[in-house]
Amino acid sequence: MINEQQVREILGQLQDPFLHKTLAETNGLTNVSIKEEKKHISIKVAIAKTNTPEQMTLQMKIVEVLKENGADSVGIRFEELSQEALEAFRGQATESEAQDILSPLSSVQFISIASGKGGVGKSTVSVNMAVALARLGKKVGLIDADIYGFSVPDMMGVQDMPVVKEDRIYPVERLGVKVISMGFFVENNAPIVWRGPMLGKVLDQFFRDVEWGELDYLLLDLPPGTGDVALDIHQMLPSSKEIVVTTPHPTAAFVAARAGAMALQTNHEILGVVENMAWYESRTGEREYVFGQGGGPKLVEELRTELLGQIPLGQPDWTDADFAPSVYATDHPTGKLYLEMAEKVIGKLTN
Repeated sequence: MINEQQVREILGQLQDPFLHKTLAETNGLTNVSIKEEKKHISIKVAIAKTNTPEQMTLQMKIVEVLKENGADSVGIRFEELSQEALEAFRGQATESEAQDILSPLSSVQFISIASGKGGVGKSTVSVNMAVALARLGKKVGLIDADIYGFSVPDMMGVQDMPVVKEDRIYPVERLGVKVISMGFFVENNAPIVWRGPMLGKVLDQFFRDVEWGELDYLLLDLPPGTGDVALDIHQMLPSSKEIVVTTPHPTAAFVAARAGAMALQTNHEILGVVENMAWYESRTGEREYVFGQGGGPKLVEELRTELLGQIPLGQPDWTDADFAPSVYATDHPTGKLYLEMAEKVIGKLTN
């Protein structure tokens, strides 16, 4: 029966499937325990990303190697390497590894915009948050991941189409934001009737086959609710922060809590809550609470997060020369609210 030192030497030669460095180089073998009488070896392994097909492949290889060396049974627990360790390896990443935005070595920060139900203005928040971050000097991408209800190109007044060169898709840039959407690949606003596996391939393309270039943040306008597409995205991402959108209505806040709960269950962090359509301000300056009050603060309390902002019911000003029907101007009162929220997001992500 092999001893602990031999276990460490043997397994130390195997590679972390994401960092492409040996477990010896990453100090990924964090614990080894041997029960000689039962010929049982228990180990704890730290890798860049857990709960993936790559983890399963590594697990099978570890079991195979240890049984070849005398073990009758093997117990394995996986954990993720610390952010400090990943940050050190990011500095050593090759150009191709750094440009793969789904790699744990990528420095891109993902921000998912979610809601419990449709009709609460999630896409409006996504678009204006992306534009606000760009106005603050950040390099921003936006994926319209609401595959069945894509609307981002129309909301941003996008007139151009993505360009394909050498099997790479180049996103359309508008108002400082790089945009990709299912809407670019559907003719005449046709309905989407695909099933889950096909949609998963499209989303994978949006991540892997789009030439995003250098980004600080990649925002995702998620489908409403907690369906397969939203779950697939949560599982694809190495990590993401989430903004949950609700209206003041208690029912909207109730169902939005489920979207926030799914983020937490898939190990994603909630940045905060945006209460959209919080009130309507009349010409006299009086606020009318069309959809009631309290939904946002209630959701904040339930998800134990913070209220990023409350957006009033209204419509942006736009002209034919600069048509973007859902984007608020920088000097518009609501545009200023989005800038304030974007500053909060940057502060939270920087810290």
